[in-house]
Amino acid sequence: MKMLPGVGVFGTGSSARVLVPLLRAEGFTVEALWGKTEEEAKQLAEEMNITFYTSRTDDVLLHQDVDLVCINIPPPLTRQISVKALGIGKNVVCEKAATSVDAFRMVTASRYYPQLMSLVGNVLRFLPAFVRMKQLIAEHYVGAVMICDARVYSGSLLSPSYGWICDELMGGGGLHTMGTYIVDLLTHLTGQKAEKMLMGGGVCSTVTLNFNMPGAFVHEVMVVGSAGRLVARGADLYGQKNSATQEELLLRDSLAVGTGLPEQGLQDVPLLYLKGMVYMVQALRQSFQGQGDRRTWDHTPVSMAASFEDGLYMQSVVDAIKRSSRSGEWEAVEVLTEEPDANQNLCEALQRNNL
Repeated sequence: MKMLPGVGVFGTGSSARVLVPLLRAEGFTVEALWGKTEEEAKQLAEEMNITFYTSRTDDVLLHQDVDLVCINIPPPLTRQISVKALGIGKNVVCEKAATSVDAFRMVTASRYYPQLMSLVGNVLRFLPAFVRMKQLIAEHYVGAVMICDARVYSGSLLSPSYGWICDELMGGGGLHTMGTYIVDLLTHLTGQKAEKMLMGGGVCSTVTLNFNMPGAFVHEVMVVGSAGRLVARGADLYGQKNSATQEELLLRDSLAVGTGLPEQGLQDVPLLYLKGMVYMVQALRQSFQGQGDRRTWDHTPVSMAASFEDGLYMQSVVDAIKRSSRSGEWEAVEVLTEEPDANQNLCEALQRNNL
């Protein structure tokens, strides 16, 4: 009988708490769990009934039953673990890196091992609303794309205690935490990349992120073209041709989420992202099932996923946004093609701190 790969999960936060039951629901076996401390790992392992837990990276990566590694940890640690995992021969699905340099190193590692899965877990790409939106844009439902507009409203992302999310150099802040995935999504939908804080092909994009908004989580993405518009409100898709008097519902996402998931995960992870995680794990199962070896996979079911190259691009755009904010000018998006000098990075970091 052909088996799905055993999974090693890195992380003990809300995303990891949700991911473990979702993996099991699709037939994956969670073989190992990593936490920053032995106590954190033990607590979640006992809660989730995971036999093997540790605070040592190599214990998971060298586990003989682990062939797929899912990394849901603070950005400063993502590069180190993902690069080492690929070098050992493990398939990797991870969150974004902390910096462009880290993202570039991850790209370099993925190019050394092209047969291995190396995906950035932007779950928005897996939502049926955005899959359908991309198809309709390609079919010229909106005509020539002219404007992209995205809005994300949420309560504070900060926790009561100081952590990585408070520190820009550690990949913290709302722009990096959610803005990177919006940047990636818009490029994925339109096929246009940002050049100088403007998208190519004359497309104008506006992204509003507000993390001081109490109440319901709001997530809306609109693409406007010469012939009409498409709007994804939450997980539902609406459209309107310029000749129509009102918009039409094109896709309603009726997926029920919540059964078997921990209460903390349901509270901390917005419903839109929970649904995206469900669809992503389903796609992973389809990619691995029926393969002759637990490490081989089919690219088709996860063809919409973000690659490590996409991860480098989205980080590069965020870096350009930050430079524009400091200089007051439109800065060009510069994607690394070689690793910069370490001393130069240190000087730039010190200059930012002084400013």
